[in-house]
This record gives sequence, C-alpha cells and structure tokens, in this order.
Amino acid sequence: MTEISKEYGTALFMLACEKNSREDYALGIERLKDAFEENPEYLDFLASLSIPASEKIAAIERAFSGIVPEDVVSYVKLLCERGRIRCFIDSATEYKRLLDESKRVSVAKVTSATELLEKEKVALKNKLEKISKTSVEMEYLIDKSLIGGVIVELDGKIIDGSLRSRLQDIKEVING
Repeated sequence: MTEISKEYGTALFMLACEKNSREDYALGIERLKDAFEENPEYLDFLASLSIPASEKIAAIERAFSGIVPEDVVSYVKLLCERGRIRCFIDSATEYKRLLDESKRVSVAKVTSATELLEKEKVALKNKLEKISKTSVEMEYLIDKSLIGGVIVELDGKIIDGSLRSRLQDIKEVING
C-alpha cells in the first residue's frame, strides 16, 4: 500500500467521522470495491488517459449516484480527476482499517491446510480476542501447501504455527 493510498483513505475516513457517517461510507466503499474487483475493465476505463475526464466523471455518476453516499461518489470522481483511481482499492483497505481501529476491531487472517472445525474456530477466536484485547473478525483461507497447523495474521503480526515452519526450524537446528 502506498502512502498516497493511505492519505486518501484517511482523508475520506476523517470526512466520514465529521459527518457521522462512518458505516454508511463503509458500505458505499465496499459496493464500489466489489464493483471494481468484479469488473476490472471498469477500473481500466477510469484510469485510461485516452478517455476524456468528463466522460469518466459522467460514467461514475451514472453508475453510482443514488447507490452510494454522494461524498463517496465525489471521492471516486476526485481520484479519477487526479489520475489516482488505481489507489482506490488500497485507500478502501485503509478506510476499513481505520474504521475497525475506531471500533476496536481486529481482523485475523487464518490460513490452514484444511477447513477448521467450528469448535476450533471458536476456540481460536476466543484466544485471539484475549491476546489482542479487541473484538476479532475472522477470515479463513485454505492453503493446501501447508502440511498442517495454522498461520494467523493479526494486527500486522504473523503467528506461524504451521507444521512446515516447525520442520524448517528443526532442519536449521540439524544443519547448524
């Protein structure tokens, strides 16, 4: 993530706080992010230097006015006008991070070789909430290349409890 993306995401979050619309903006941003991820050619259209800015702005208004908060539409138009539309996804991620932080919510990305059992998910969530002293939203990913165990990313820290990591540690001890 670039500093520019962080600055734009922070600026939008500050505006949302000022207008007491953090959740409304978050929903609008999520809709836009989903639209851009589902239709990457739309983002290419908005980033194109060969298309007049007025045409891109009109397309944004047609597509999103009335669907997402007007300030969020204006935000996307501003990114487009300044040639920074490619920063949108990262700025949306920064907005979400700031929103979660303001609500004292952490997001944990849990990667395992197979789907965890429901009781394992609950136990892991409870343990992470105790460690972080925040509410934790869980994201689960499957990585078949893991032999076993889990890798957890929480608040920028990685807890590698994978079997692959443990075997690597043993190999380093053996090879000295």
